[in-house]
Amino acid sequence: MDHELQVGDRPQIEMGPLQERSIHDFDDKSASSTTKVFPKMNSFHAAEQGPFPGPSRVGGVNMFSCACRSIKIVVFSNKLNLLMPFGPVAILVHNMTGHHGWVFFFSLLGITPLAERLGYATEQLAFYTGATVGGLLNATFGNATELIISIHALRNGMIRVVQQSLLGSILSNMLLVLGCAFLSGGLVYMKKEQVFNKSTAVVNSGLLLMAVMGLLFPAVLHYTHSEVHFGKSELALSRFSSCVMLVAYAAYLFYQLRSQSNQYVPLNEEGSPSGASAEDDDESPEITKWESIIWLAVMTAWISFLSDYLVDAIEGASSAWKVPIAFISVILLPIVGNAAEHASAIMFAMKDKLDISLGVAIGSSTQISMFGIPFCVVIAWIMGRPMDLNFQLFETAVLFITVLVVAFLLQEGTANYFKGLMLILSYVIVAASFFVHVDPTKDDKQLET
Repeated sequence: MDHELQVGDRPQIEMGPLQERSIHDFDDKSASSTTKVFPKMNSFHAAEQGPFPGPSRVGGVNMFSCACRSIKIVVFSNKLNLLMPFGPVAILVHNMTGHHGWVFFFSLLGITPLAERLGYATEQLAFYTGATVGGLLNATFGNATELIISIHALRNGMIRVVQQSLLGSILSNMLLVLGCAFLSGGLVYMKKEQVFNKSTAVVNSGLLLMAVMGLLFPAVLHYTHSEVHFGKSELALSRFSSCVMLVAYAAYLFYQLRSQSNQYVPLNEEGSPSGASAEDDDESPEITKWESIIWLAVMTAWISFLSDYLVDAIEGASSAWKVPIAFISVILLPIVGNAAEHASAIMFAMKDKLDISLGVAIGSSTQISMFGIPFCVVIAWIMGRPMDLNFQLFETAVLFITVLVVAFLLQEGTANYFKGLMLILSYVIVAASFFVHVDPTKDDKQLET
């Protein structure tokens, strides 16, 4: 028996040094920051080397600890996640009372942290996919909240809510998000004027003007009564223009990712690229690739589920609060979808990385105008819904003037707190305008025609 115990104990005594030596050799050979991000995975692979049943149990424990670590990082590392319980609260209120005002309010609060975490999971996944695929992921999931809400609204036939919420997202990014970024960055760096890449701003302004053109022509065609086939030419023009805008946005992605790979390099005060090394600004992923994919799927599914309650309660909330649906769609809904952009733009501006802030705010507006709106028109076409690019005269005029104001403020390639304050106050004027704006009824439209 003693001999058997010695034979059985011998491999276990030698396993410790072997594991330690293999782990130390692995750590010495790995010079990347990945070993800092995945220490649990390294121990998991080391445990798999043993021939006894023990390592599988250790591997299970490590996988459980990895899951706990991932939940801790994604769910408990952000103070905004304190709003997550309001999602289930909205469902309970809907089932117990049916009060649309409170259901809408709690759904709005519950979706806000989910939108921010969706952006976080996309950024984490972009670490592993590279610049090209990462850019496509940001284009797809950067405004996923607005698109999910829009698809639910399209399914319910609420075309005006879709149009106004997408328009509100553009206005919110261009005026509120960019204004807060300029203001916060200007207050931190009051003794100098922040600079950004002027050529990138010009390209984005051009795309926004192209989007305005796509929205303006169907509205002008409608209000001048110059359609070849009344009611049909406007819809056909909108669908054709949407396809052209999607092609233009795909070309823009190719241009941005292949030809302008250094557009987010920080600039110095003279407007030329600074000599700061990229290694100083590199960040390491906090969660693994598969964890990012799983969290992306979970957040998207949960946002889609809550959006159903949110959209169903819009009209009831408008009646209960005595607030126009236009104000809810243009002002309140985009604040939820732009939570991630708002926080990111301010954070980068306070670090004097204004080019990234500009890419977040103006880039998101470009995504919605050149991808989100045409995409919804095509989806509505597939669903058999007559959604067009005629956003009515009031909304189109607001968008056109907003693009002109932002384009003039960006043409110098500099930013300060006063420009930020101007943009924020402009957004206050827009919000007040939609608070007193009501969509014309069918009888009013018949009188116009």
